[in-house]
Amino acid sequence: MKRAIIIINAYSTLPTGLNQAERLKTEFARLGVDAEIRRNGFFAYLDGKGELVNELNGYDFCVYLDKDKYTSAILEKSGVRLFNSHAAVRVCDDKMETHLALLGHGVPMPPTVGGLLCYDAKATVKADDIDFIEKTLGYPVIVKESYGSLGKGVYKADDRQELEALCAKLKCTPHLFQKFISSSAGKDVRVIVIGGKAVAAMQRKSDTDFRSNLELGGTAKPIEIDDCLRDICELTAKTLELDYCGIDLLYAEKGGYLVCEVNSNAFFGGIERVTGVNIARLYAEYICSKIYD
Repeated sequence: MKRAIIIINAYSTLPTGLNQAERLKTEFARLGVDAEIRRNGFFAYLDGKGELVNELNGYDFCVYLDKDKYTSAILEKSGVRLFNSHAAVRVCDDKMETHLALLGHGVPMPPTVGGLLCYDAKATVKADDIDFIEKTLGYPVIVKESYGSLGKGVYKADDRQELEALCAKLKCTPHLFQKFISSSAGKDVRVIVIGGKAVAAMQRKSDTDFRSNLELGGTAKPIEIDDCLRDICELTAKTLELDYCGIDLLYAEKGGYLVCEVNSNAFFGGIERVTGVNIARLYAEYICSKIYD
């Protein structure tokens, strides 16, 4: 019997996440694979003798729909084939790590500055550091927490006072700063890449927020994947060694696109509805081709 396990977050109750797992389970069943959905837990551990104990026996592979890097690392070390790999999930989970991993590979990105991490909540952010952000990126400036999804932890500072407040708020939290791309204000592009191939794209737009996430009230429409968009997205997925991902891109001021973020576990319910592309089926077919063919 062909068996698989789909691991979702230990605590999340987001309907979009639960739907993701159920959709994949249905598509795997169509391909003759019995996929079990389980919440993340203590599936593998160190036994104190330098050995790993793995309780996930009898599964051909694991679709890892979580961002817990400790579990993904220990499962992979114990021999479980993960989709996506531990390394890919880890790099995509940290927005600054994503930009660093793409650096030097020909992937266009917005001007980005890594935030200086503070370990003293009573410390004051230096004026010279604020000066540098102003000079390098200008206003407005986007400030992001390094970890987060669905548009959470993303802010916009329109002047020095707002920037100082955000720096003070996030000084003990991993974060980054990015140039505000005015040509893409309130709109972006989401592309799904599976097995190195861009398979679906939509434009997201908000009339009330600089963020365009559907979860924040944005709307979407399907768009054609032109050669420029395809090349950037497939290069991004290849560079990060992703089996599956959702790539968010901004419209560059002089044409083309800029990679803004990469999500290794991008929810696909929204883009399936907008484009009519069966993302779950394509992903399940890709995984089975890698495991069984």
